[in-house]
Amino acid sequence: MKKKTRPERKRRRNIGSVPGTMTYTGVRPQEETRIELIDYDRDRCTHKLFDRVDEVLSFCKGPGTSWVNVSGLQNVKAIETLGRQLNWHPLVLEGIVDIYQRPKVDEFEDYLFVVFKMLYYQDEKLIIEHLSLVMGQGYVITFQEEPQHDVFGDLRKRITENRGRVRSEKSDYLLFVLLDAVVDHYFLVAETLGDKLEDIEDQLFEDSAKQDLSKDILVLKKEILRMKRSVFPVREIVSRIEKTNSVLIGSQVKNFYRDLYDHAIQVVEYIEMYREMTMSLMEMYMSTISNRMNNVMRVLTVIATIFIPLTFIVGVYGMNFDHMPELHGKYNYFVLLGLMLLIFIGMLIYFRRKKWL
Repeated sequence: MKKKTRPERKRRRNIGSVPGTMTYTGVRPQEETRIELIDYDRDRCTHKLFDRVDEVLSFCKGPGTSWVNVSGLQNVKAIETLGRQLNWHPLVLEGIVDIYQRPKVDEFEDYLFVVFKMLYYQDEKLIIEHLSLVMGQGYVITFQEEPQHDVFGDLRKRITENRGRVRSEKSDYLLFVLLDAVVDHYFLVAETLGDKLEDIEDQLFEDSAKQDLSKDILVLKKEILRMKRSVFPVREIVSRIEKTNSVLIGSQVKNFYRDLYDHAIQVVEYIEMYREMTMSLMEMYMSTISNRMNNVMRVLTVIATIFIPLTFIVGVYGMNFDHMPELHGKYNYFVLLGLMLLIFIGMLIYFRRKKWL
């Protein structure tokens, strides 16, 4: 029998390299980097796409507030060029392209570096995408892996259509609404996980439940653990931003970060609850399988018990002795069959009264 090979695990490709070395550690296909700019103030809004990162530098240093979204981390040279022009630390540049970087926040003199994980479902598969945000005076630059998907669609409309208060605020509020959009999608993912848990729970008590339901529970458990690793550090990140003494975060905006912290706590509570529910579902599944096996064994035991006296009677009169008076009667065969039938019916009635059947 051929032994199954364990699938190869993903490994970091920058192990042993010099700190600050930029190496894209993801597996996304090589695509051109897409650079999107939304530059705005209270009275105007400019929405453009660029091919080169140096084209957006003038906007970042302009009088308004600029949101630059760089999609695609494969173009390491372009990201390095942008970082050097804005005097970013080499470790910041390394963290932007290292998708295994744990969510965190680093404070520098003239900018903040935040790492988040963007979660969403695509084709019923949980996608965890690396997201980096650098917030400076008058700009926020976001870096994401996938050019085709993100969670900022509604935010773009709010800015371009001048809905809400984004256009009247500065870059510290823009950073908040970006993080808030990511956390809001955590709730959507949590709701999807909750629906899956309820579906599995309903199937557990159906007679037509799948026999491999444990596989679905294990897949769901892995998704919850992946979400836990991505979401749990968010509490610390938002708390640090809310309590920071950096001049980049205004005192009025800190109230919004305090509300975002409450949302992060709520998501964490959902994850903990779903994790416990998953463990309970596995226990319930094993208990259900055990009950089904007990029911089968009970039916088989009852059947075997019923046939024990019948087998005994058949065995006695199947012996080859010459002197067995019961064998010579004309109707003894039918009498014996009737007796066996009465025994069978009597035992069924007895088991029914005992509620064994």
